[in-house]
Amino acid sequence: MLDELFSLIRIPSISAKPEHKDDMLACAQRWRQLLLEAGADEAHVMPSAGNPIVFAQKTVNPDAKTVLVYGHYDVMPAEPLELWKSEPFEPEVRDGRIWARGADDDKGQSFIQAKAFEYLVKNGELKVNVKFILEGEEEIGSPSLEGFCEEHKELLRADVILVSDTSMLGADLPSLTTGLRGLAYWEIEVTGPNRDLHSGHFGGAVANPINTLCKLIARLTDGDGRIAVPGFYDDVEEVPQEEREMIAKIPFDEEKYKQAIGVRALEGEKGYSTLERNSCRPSFDVCGIWGGYTGEGAKTVLPSKAYAKVSCRLVPHQDHEKISRLVADYIQSIAPDTVQVKVTPLHGGQGYVCPISLPAYKAAEKGFEKAFGRKPLAVRRGGSIPIIATFEQVLGVKTVLMGFGLESNAIHSPNENMPLDIWRKGFEAVVEFYRVFGHSET
Repeated sequence: MLDELFSLIRIPSISAKPEHKDDMLACAQRWRQLLLEAGADEAHVMPSAGNPIVFAQKTVNPDAKTVLVYGHYDVMPAEPLELWKSEPFEPEVRDGRIWARGADDDKGQSFIQAKAFEYLVKNGELKVNVKFILEGEEEIGSPSLEGFCEEHKELLRADVILVSDTSMLGADLPSLTTGLRGLAYWEIEVTGPNRDLHSGHFGGAVANPINTLCKLIARLTDGDGRIAVPGFYDDVEEVPQEEREMIAKIPFDEEKYKQAIGVRALEGEKGYSTLERNSCRPSFDVCGIWGGYTGEGAKTVLPSKAYAKVSCRLVPHQDHEKISRLVADYIQSIAPDTVQVKVTPLHGGQGYVCPISLPAYKAAEKGFEKAFGRKPLAVRRGGSIPIIATFEQVLGVKTVLMGFGLESNAIHSPNENMPLDIWRKGFEAVVEFYRVFGHSET
């Protein structure tokens, strides 16, 4: 099994870099081969508007329920390479962990799904139909997948979608993700004079684009940590008291949390706990800001332009396109006449909530309980997987997020890894999911 996983990991399928186009195809073809060997009736590498998509299926009974397994075979760039303790695309097993780019996100986790499927097929235990869809653009926002789903609705028809691409609260604290935040992202460009100016000759008389940009950004939030854009909270659903009580029961040591990230104090929206703020409330962040002279030494310049990249995490029911317009319009409305402001939406996605009453969720719950020895907590996560909401909108199907990652797995960072014991428990949990779901009412 490790050899098969390593054959995938060794292919540097980095979707963000055009020079890896051939690697994307090679990885898709390797996945096709592995799924056929696992027991799929058919498997294909299919074209999309971008990188190829792998589709496979196994039909045990046309009248049985169907599970659609989603994963992605692309990975993040490995830089900075000097921080890796081993080669990122030459996997190693040491200290009870698999170390490599993709060990968790998402080759390692998708492989759990594939091998659990293989076990069920070879032991005659599979009672539902299974389809697989593996894309190569998740790490760049899945730009081609929605179109592919629209074009192949019938091919992808299923009763539920199963995804292993999320994380748990801890190795000894299994959890199932029931909600994801959405995302809206913009670039702001502020232009002042038609060229960089001498700050002595013009300072104090001409608006500095960097100063102005900072003032604009400061007006996007208020003193209580709320986003100040009119209409921003119109569609925000207040978290029910019962759910807030459930969140409060999640083990959380705020002092350790602060120590782990090296801060002395936390901040956020008034009236909400840290776990509520980073999972089921909206947020605003400046992701990057630049302009003027940033080289060595001093240069007394009043810059012509300043830029920032900003984002909002959104909660379910907030439409990312509506929010994108509201924020852009608000920035323009508060911009002074002394500068020109351009706000460019870059990308976004909807939030998602999975009902814990869903039969497939109950089956996943049983799977975790079997593998980890305790019932998993239901938690909302602060991150975004925009394609999950797209599945619901285009295919009309709910998704169960059955992920096995840990914070210590360092996805997207140097030294990404996956503990072998969690990997093995993942197989057991997914096998049990199919056993339970195969006998449940849809």
